[in-house]
Amino acid sequence: MTGRTAAMTTDLVVAPTAPGFADDFEAVLDDHSVHRSTIGCVIPAYNEEESIADVIESLLGQTRVPDVIHVVVNNTSDATVKIASQYSGPHEITTSLGEQFTEVFVHDIGKNPDKKVGALNYGYTLVEGYDYLLGVDGDTVAGPDAIEYLESEAVSDTRIGGISAIYSIDDRPIKGVLGKFLITGQRSQFAAFNLHNLLRGRNMAVLGGQFSIFSTQALRDVMAQNHQSTPWVKDSEVEDSLLSLQIKSAGYLTKISPFARADVGGMTTLRALDAQQVKWTYGAIELMWPGQRGDTKGQPFHPNLRVRWLEHFDMLMNMFVRVAFITLLAASLSIGAFVFSLWWLIPPAVAIALNTRMALTMNNRNARDILFGLLLVPAEVYMWIRCSHFLRSWTRFLSRKKVDNWAMQAKAERGGGFGHWTPLILAVAVIVAMVVIWLMLPTMVQSTVLWIGWPIVGVVTVLQTLSMFFKLIRRQHGYKV
Repeated sequence: MTGRTAAMTTDLVVAPTAPGFADDFEAVLDDHSVHRSTIGCVIPAYNEEESIADVIESLLGQTRVPDVIHVVVNNTSDATVKIASQYSGPHEITTSLGEQFTEVFVHDIGKNPDKKVGALNYGYTLVEGYDYLLGVDGDTVAGPDAIEYLESEAVSDTRIGGISAIYSIDDRPIKGVLGKFLITGQRSQFAAFNLHNLLRGRNMAVLGGQFSIFSTQALRDVMAQNHQSTPWVKDSEVEDSLLSLQIKSAGYLTKISPFARADVGGMTTLRALDAQQVKWTYGAIELMWPGQRGDTKGQPFHPNLRVRWLEHFDMLMNMFVRVAFITLLAASLSIGAFVFSLWWLIPPAVAIALNTRMALTMNNRNARDILFGLLLVPAEVYMWIRCSHFLRSWTRFLSRKKVDNWAMQAKAERGGGFGHWTPLILAVAVIVAMVVIWLMLPTMVQSTVLWIGWPIVGVVTVLQTLSMFFKLIRRQHGYKV
């Protein structure tokens, strides 16, 4: 069911006659009291023909099925609507929780200038009468009991405004050496982020749109408090991060579930990964940076942004130590002044131990994840890639050049654009310039530079190694990510 017909039918589905309940589901819920709340699911979809069937089937296969599922297709140029429409209509499902009923609606809203934000807000108008809105990306496949876990915790504490699943990436369908390497790095990155949030009292800094459940009452409070007509706004590059901040500011909790799991879509090319990471990092900087940029107000002291500041500080230190070490090493070798010390082996040894322990905490770890931790080179190469994303994000932000990062990511995923090579080109240019300048310096000046530089790098490396060591010995309370 698509287009206007679906929208007209949807009006019948979501018109509430009792608080939190809709016409077509009230009788079902009276007969089967296994549900304590109602859940409307919204799937914003853009060119998801390869994954949308798996996404819908994973929702229909849940132990707790959403009361309604709305697939909101926007700006699509592939067969997403056709494939999703095969599931449209009512579904009666028997699960371990009893007989359940849901109905799938597919809405092709055509050209939508607000992209994912517009699709989410369109979906919100269809489910605002429900107790909870479940946001699911068009490439996210959840574990069979994910919704049951999310609902149980949300219902248990009315202070919770939103709760997210633990995200990872299913690497089994990935082909090619580069694709597998990048996905392994992203899996490790997700694992570190999830574990950090779990160990912070399960306070989730970002309720990712991949698979999160939101209290519709919390969304209404956010809209009222911020004078918005919709929960999501198009002003931010990271609409989920901004909404998470607003939910927290409205007095609600933003949590991560220790049990609900979902596999999200990963980036298998350098171009696509660069566009995604730069968009995320750029949007985070906008929220962190003091002052007003357009309609986005920086909130540097917001509780949900503390983890962001820590991430950016860690990335800055990682980049400084690596660049400074290689520069000083090359400079020392050029004048025969390098003296090897066994102490320099301690930082990589601690890094290997920390990366390996992180891999062991992954719920669905495999041999590649373990090797990624044990073999220092893969993790080091991926860190250099992340440093390039970090540098590109801050450069773009400080340049004050207004760009459409959503459009750039879509272009990159289609195989267009060469911006991801910019850091490498810049690095080569800087290296050539530094070599020329170094060779022009007198020997006394070169020695002085090394005499000052090595202690600075040594102190920063010691502090960074201590930070890694404390993370290594930190109790993880049995969490699996």
